[in-house]
Amino acid sequence: MDRVRRRRRTRIWSGAVTAALALSLTTIGQASAADVNNAKNAGFESGLSNWTCSAGSGTTVSSPVHGGTAALRATPAGQDNARCSQTVAVQPNSTYTLSAWVQGGYTYLGVTGTGTTDVSTWTPDSSTWKQLSTTFSTGSGTRSVTVYTHGWYGQAAYLADDVSVFGPDGGGGGDPTPTVPGAPTGLAVSGTTSSSVSLAWNTVSGATGYSVYRNGTKVTAVTGTSATVTGLAPSTSYSFQVTATNAAGESPRSATVTGTTRPTGGTPGLPRHAVTGYWQNFNNGAAVQRLSDVQSQYDIIAVAFADATGTPGAVTFNLDSAGLGGYTVDQFKADVRAKQAAGKKVIISVGGERGTVSVNDAASATNFANSVHTLMQSYGFDGVDIDLENGLDATYMTQALRALSAKAGPSMILTMAPQTIDMQSTSNSYFRTALNVQDILTVVNMQYYNSGSMLGCDGKVYSQGSVDFLTALACIQLEGGLSPSQVGLGLPASTRAAGGGYVSPTVVNNALDCLTRGTNCGSFRPARTYPDLRGAMTWSTNWDATAGNAWSNGVGPHVHALP
Repeated sequence: MDRVRRRRRTRIWSGAVTAALALSLTTIGQASAADVNNAKNAGFESGLSNWTCSAGSGTTVSSPVHGGTAALRATPAGQDNARCSQTVAVQPNSTYTLSAWVQGGYTYLGVTGTGTTDVSTWTPDSSTWKQLSTTFSTGSGTRSVTVYTHGWYGQAAYLADDVSVFGPDGGGGGDPTPTVPGAPTGLAVSGTTSSSVSLAWNTVSGATGYSVYRNGTKVTAVTGTSATVTGLAPSTSYSFQVTATNAAGESPRSATVTGTTRPTGGTPGLPRHAVTGYWQNFNNGAAVQRLSDVQSQYDIIAVAFADATGTPGAVTFNLDSAGLGGYTVDQFKADVRAKQAAGKKVIISVGGERGTVSVNDAASATNFANSVHTLMQSYGFDGVDIDLENGLDATYMTQALRALSAKAGPSMILTMAPQTIDMQSTSNSYFRTALNVQDILTVVNMQYYNSGSMLGCDGKVYSQGSVDFLTALACIQLEGGLSPSQVGLGLPASTRAAGGGYVSPTVVNNALDCLTRGTNCGSFRPARTYPDLRGAMTWSTNWDATAGNAWSNGVGPHVHALP
């Protein structure tokens, strides 16, 4: 949150990337049993043999791999998009299925020289292995084609593995057809909420995907070795099994594990649908408030902000008594207790646009957990909000939050306020952190402002300031692994509270209705509804008060009346 007015610079997708969105992703079935994989060294076990990579951009790595012992890693640099290609022998007048497993940055898969229509497909960055697949037909005189992968300019390195060109034998000698993998081992429950169970298991050699079964019925398919099964009833036990799959078929099922969902209601004392507001511990032209002045519609009050200390990862809190008209620490602590007595949660927010707290190793993670816990004990805070806008290390922030939770206990409130760009993909550090701590996470209130244009979960680009922007971007989190009860919509309280992206309370309420009830949607309509959606957040209670509390009076009652 900006101590002045805006939160961050507007980010606009480049024309080249936006144009690339026109490419279609086609889901293709398995090849017939008579087909063979015509690609050579398809799993990169023989290094870059049979492959050519532009500008020396490619190499092989032993980890992470999708199958076997190696995978391709290619890194775009400057004007080079890290194109790696192979000439593959094919039969004329034939149909082939082209596929590959990819991970990391933007990745494209395609074929040229078909003699008919050359095809390609692509995916944005991904933190787990994802299969790209398409089909092509060869012309009457086509005896070979060029298969390629490449990344995108300025984007991260990509990984590729287990490339296949399945179809009639072109006579060039490809890799052997895979065999059915063995059953997965090590299946265990890694986390639960009132409506979901998270699972993890060991990698199976030769597997290209996994299927998850709940009470004997297949409920989802994934490419990685973890999955979260959602849409479950609270306080209910379910049995789970997993199978491994590849082009040859499906393995036997794993041993069964049982997962029991949590009771409904989430964090004790927090309503099913909640409104979060940031309270400014500084004067930037908005109405100066004491904590006792915060409007009663707010269920979670995030005190902005904690301050960094000279110790890496450690934070402290310095009440701006002078800027707040002589507000004393004792008065502040008394107001915290009064809000809690009224059923509210008061938490300390770490970060903001100018926040410099860095948790990037084990020592700073320990310092963070210890210092935040000290603030909770000293001021009576119910928990912490993570609003780090200048970088976040998923590994060590996860470690810090788990250590803090162990100290504070199960009643701790944990919220996050990432920027829109931070939640575009599960490979982003913020998204990974949220998923890593899902079992102790209260809500992620992503900031739907100061964002420019962003991708929705349908792959289309939406501009801020509309119902579609809110619903299509929320869908990414809702379908990316977070429980609906852990997703909130963060908006500015007035036009003065942010540099862009303000929408009226009516638009906020329409987005909430669209997501929870399937009504009042714009052009984007989610595939299903999420009645457990947590609610909404605003920056800030001070800017809300400056505008006559129009935001909380308009959005608050609507949130509390959601199904």
